[in-house]
Amino acid sequence: MPELPDVVVYVEALAERILGRRLERVRLASPFLLRSTEPPLASAHGQTVRELRRLGKRIAMGLENGHWLVLHLMIAGRLHWRAPGARLAGRQSLAAFDFAEGSLVLTEAGSQKRASLHVAAGEEGLRALDPGGLEMLEADLAAFSAALTSANHTLKRALTDPRLFSGIGNAYSDEILHRARLSPVALTQRLDSAEIRRLYEATRETLREWVEKLRAEARAGFPEKVTAFREGMAVHGRYGQPCPRCGAKVRRIRYAANETNYCPRCQTGGRLLADRALSRLLREDWPRTPEELDLLLRPAGNSR
Repeated sequence: MPELPDVVVYVEALAERILGRRLERVRLASPFLLRSTEPPLASAHGQTVRELRRLGKRIAMGLENGHWLVLHLMIAGRLHWRAPGARLAGRQSLAAFDFAEGSLVLTEAGSQKRASLHVAAGEEGLRALDPGGLEMLEADLAAFSAALTSANHTLKRALTDPRLFSGIGNAYSDEILHRARLSPVALTQRLDSAEIRRLYEATRETLREWVEKLRAEARAGFPEKVTAFREGMAVHGRYGQPCPRCGAKVRRIRYAANETNYCPRCQTGGRLLADRALSRLLREDWPRTPEELDLLLRPAGNSR
């Protein structure tokens, strides 16, 4: 799912191309993309784009009539800048936003279409779509601490809750927790002041660094390589690979369609966190250390 750094770079790339430009029309290939009925989508046709904002993980296009087009890309939605009037071909193409200078095409991979488009009237309509999470690149330590400890959740859940923190998802929460040397299952209300400060600083540093990296990648053109798995990440998407800090194998917890990646040596004091998919099978024999898990997963006959 595109998260804060990806969406920031999308918004900046769009500003170069469509800010001050007239939106001729919106073409929908999938009627399920549009999740609102009032104002009608046709109210956007012929309107000039006056503002672009990031709203959590959403992209908001402000039009001269006060209406907003709000896109949520969800997990597999991606944006592409194409030639004017670009054809919507294939099942992945969901919509095109046509300008005289080019067409902004929305695609979504996979069979589950979760991306959404809302038309909102004015600032009040826009606020109704905002989960209200804290903007970490603007927040001070006190505001961060208050949001973090407002309920007793695991750090992974707290960081990815859009009502608490804006724009952080599965990928960057892994990177933040690794930098902070904190367990993803540590409870928010059990952190001491030093750990909260460390997490605050790690969150801001991680998001800022990745915004700059993605900006550098996009300088040659529109950001086309938006992915949750990026070269240079410390732990996310690096299961079984060495931690760049200590060399221990990166581990994971799998749940539903997601997984959390972490370094047991840097983040959990060497303790292996139970992967539910395996722990059901192993029950009381669940290994407590990375070394024990390696022995269990080693192919039969391989003693090395």
